[in-house]
Amino acid sequence: MHITLLANRDLHSNYALNLLLPRLANDHSLTLFLSDTVGGDSNRRPDLHWLQFLEQTLCNDLLFPTLDRAGVTGELLTFSAFETFLEQPWAPLNDPNSEAGLAALAASSPDLLISLRYGRILQPTAISLPPRGVLNLHSGRLPRYRGVMATFRAMLAGDTLLGTTLHWIDDASIDTGRIVNTHTEPLDPQRCYLSNVLSLYETGCTAIIDAIHALSADEDLSSHQATGAGDYFSFPSASECQAFRAAGYIWADLANFATILQRYHPPAEAAVQLDLPRIDFSKGGLLTLYRAALQP
Repeated sequence: MHITLLANRDLHSNYALNLLLPRLANDHSLTLFLSDTVGGDSNRRPDLHWLQFLEQTLCNDLLFPTLDRAGVTGELLTFSAFETFLEQPWAPLNDPNSEAGLAALAASSPDLLISLRYGRILQPTAISLPPRGVLNLHSGRLPRYRGVMATFRAMLAGDTLLGTTLHWIDDASIDTGRIVNTHTEPLDPQRCYLSNVLSLYETGCTAIIDAIHALSADEDLSSHQATGAGDYFSFPSASECQAFRAAGYIWADLANFATILQRYHPPAEAAVQLDLPRIDFSKGGLLTLYRAALQP
């Protein structure tokens, strides 16, 4: 099949695509479009600016360009390095419902659209393009946690489970489409927010791949409409962020986060031979980079 993937330029999307693309590229023709953000920046709280730095700025503006300029890869690939799995290099798509956006989507000749953390809402014309439809992987249990940052909501509520929901996008409403499946795992309250989110994508991406295999074999992909409307959540308020921290949660365990980032680097010997610029991923180094990023 011709599969067009819609994702966001963030660490979680990149990690998920590292799990998906190598397992799909041999049997399918793949195109990738990326949004720049989910939502706007005008109402971002200090907590969320820090989170955005870790999820996006650090990778997109510092780590990934350094690796791409050197032409090196590690265990995990940057967005540009995904080119080996794609029909053409990834392209930005921040207005999929405009005339130009619809033309770009149509030019990829999609049989199926896969949405994964994509930062824009598809309207009916875009949804109607692929004959096999549009599947979205939502990083939360539906219909309970519609909207953004479902893992934050589950942690703040003291839930014992996290989950992902694979569902069809049937219209322009948010996270209301027919549910294909939901996968859950225990919520580890000792883990940081970033680690809990990343933990979702092993099973979530497997669910996508299983669905694609079924559709490719012309098997029926059973689905059902969720019972109840659930709740829709936008970005957390300042008081909700404060309550999150008061409960003992942290956004990122920086030592563990540094371990994840190191997986994008080539082996140490290769980095030395290439004279690869060093980025300080220690706690102090990350905080210094963050303060620099805040400067106008």
